[in-house]
Amino acid sequence: MPNLRNAVFRAGLEVLYFSGAHRVLRPLYGGIGAIFTLHHVRPRPKGRFQPNRLLEIEPRFLESVIVRLRQRGVDIVSLDEARRRLVERDFSRHFVSLTFDDGYRDNLEYALPILERHETPFALFVATSFPDRLGELWWVALERVVAAAERIVIEIGGEERFFYCERTAKKYEVYAQLYWWLRSLGDEKKMRGIVRDLCRRYGVDPDLPCREFCMTWPEIAQMAKSPLATIGAHTVNHVMLAKWSAGEVREEMKRSREVIEASLGVRCEHFAFPVGDKGSAGPREFQLARDLGFKTAVTTRPGVLYPEHREHLTALPRVSLNGHFQATRFVDVFLSGAPFALWNGFKRVDAA
Repeated sequence: MPNLRNAVFRAGLEVLYFSGAHRVLRPLYGGIGAIFTLHHVRPRPKGRFQPNRLLEIEPRFLESVIVRLRQRGVDIVSLDEARRRLVERDFSRHFVSLTFDDGYRDNLEYALPILERHETPFALFVATSFPDRLGELWWVALERVVAAAERIVIEIGGEERFFYCERTAKKYEVYAQLYWWLRSLGDEKKMRGIVRDLCRRYGVDPDLPCREFCMTWPEIAQMAKSPLATIGAHTVNHVMLAKWSAGEVREEMKRSREVIEASLGVRCEHFAFPVGDKGSAGPREFQLARDLGFKTAVTTRPGVLYPEHREHLTALPRVSLNGHFQATRFVDVFLSGAPFALWNGFKRVDAA
């Protein structure tokens, strides 16, 4: 099913591009700019089972995107500059901001040299429990459980359920079923407990992904030294904030900024909501970001920027550079705004 969805979405992008519809629609729906979401930047890992492939792009694709944007006359700007253009209504040139979520080591190893070579500003959003080595990349731990097992037994709705995953295709199916069931749970503490229990029963170390993939504080400091870098907050524990109490949400947001400023000696004025969809961040969280004084806060709600977003600076949409769609022609389609106009029912702002 995930492969089918990807194929359908890719087909839609191809139709928009090769029909030229994206060029026709861009004046109507292209807006004034966009904020791109990235996570991992690294050579493609070996192995047939990679359900989190959407979260990573290859270094050569990142470089081709930067080159493509510059060829198209698009400015690549910092979040401070993007905010200035919104607030001051400076829409004379189309612009893009690049943002990297979580704080993965490959951002330092592979992305930073490309960004510096092309003098490209960027923002890095850090979940502070990751460099503290206390964080849980539960989606990676779940992937490793499914990869290791041929049969998974788990209690769902008070009943014991069996998931058979001997073959790669079945593993993708089982991972998707378990992932979205876990995401549907209203109690994230319970969700994380279920993943840790699965790890215990199937011989997976749930703490290893954090140590394996995430930067340490000295490595983050190395990225922060770049004059191109903006360091933003991403909570302490990378939690889906809408599932937590207002007091806990405020503490996650406030504390993450304080830890970053104390650890790096830099001001932290921008925020990214972990996961960032409607089930993870909404009006309450947008208001808390405003109350805490963040200049901007970004979601993963898909969309480009319009002038109206100057009134919603803590609920900004982003465009995902998805590992399943690594073709520079798709960047042209994304910047046309056409896919997101269709997705959002032609609403320009989605902040409710």
